[in-house]
Amino acid sequence: MNRLLLLIAALPGLSTVLYAQNSVVPSPDVQVKTAVLAAPEDKRAGATVYGYSPTNAFVLLRKGTNELICLADDPRQKGLNVSCYHRDLEPFMERGRVLKAEGKKPDEILKIREQEVKEKKLTMPAHPSSLYAYTAKEEEYTPATGEVKNGYLRYVVYIPYATAESTGLPLKPEAPGMPWIMDPGTHRAHIMINPPVSATANR
Repeated sequence: MNRLLLLIAALPGLSTVLYAQNSVVPSPDVQVKTAVLAAPEDKRAGATVYGYSPTNAFVLLRKGTNELICLADDPRQKGLNVSCYHRDLEPFMERGRVLKAEGKKPDEILKIREQEVKEKKLTMPAHPSSLYAYTAKEEEYTPATGEVKNGYLRYVVYIPYATAESTGLPLKPEAPGMPWIMDPGTHRAHIMINPPVSATANR
């Protein structure tokens, strides 16, 4: 058995195939490849990427050189769901991951983070900060290779405590792709931009 493992390690192509076949977690290369699909093209090569180990532990896959942090797809969920965001949002995002790992429900996470922001235990960026989310249906994503068909990209700009009045934005979109503000007046206030589906497919 040890000789077989050594042989596999010496054959990168075979190793990748076996990794994909024997684990629900895609290889690190595939995780990085799909995670950065959420980022603008000129930001992909330098983005930091977090993903999952073969045992589903959340780990650093690649240390980046620019301001974006990308999260690989959670292999326990159906389909593809990856995101990239400005590094100044990391305390907020990381706190959410920690609370989720502790078993907290979504509404509990919202309340806890809101209280911690008010108590200045958790810091939100003082400037607008972007997040990009890229998704695809289960039948349009191949985890073993990272191939994606008809993916959808949407944009979020966090602007804490902004309101419809302070931004001039509506509370809901009145046309496809129209920006609007969600959770106005709160620490998690953000501008939502959902382009028409055909506009972001096959990135």
